[in-house]
Amino acid sequence: MEKGYCPVDTFINFVKGKRKATIILHLKQGTKRYKELGQLLPDISDRMLSKNLKELEEAGIVNRKAYPIIPPKVEYSLTELGDQISPILKAMLKGGRLFEKRMEE
Repeated sequence: MEKGYCPVDTFINFVKGKRKATIILHLKQGTKRYKELGQLLPDISDRMLSKNLKELEEAGIVNRKAYPIIPPKVEYSLTELGDQISPILKAMLKGGRLFEKRMEE
């Protein structure tokens, strides 16, 4: 490993974007439409949700399937890579809950 390079930092820097990890965890539960994701993440703006979904798609973590109908229908799901990293995010979620519990005590 190169001096100053850590793959853990690379991973954390990518998923720490505004709610990216949460989006991945929601998609682990199944395919979602854009509106569904927006309802699951009420504290994120439409602009930020769109930006994060685009970045996740470009990174090969999320699939975007657009149906040629009116009104437009778009569904999001995890790719194989997204599926592989979701257990890591679940472990991070568990760790976060442990720290929150500890801080409440």
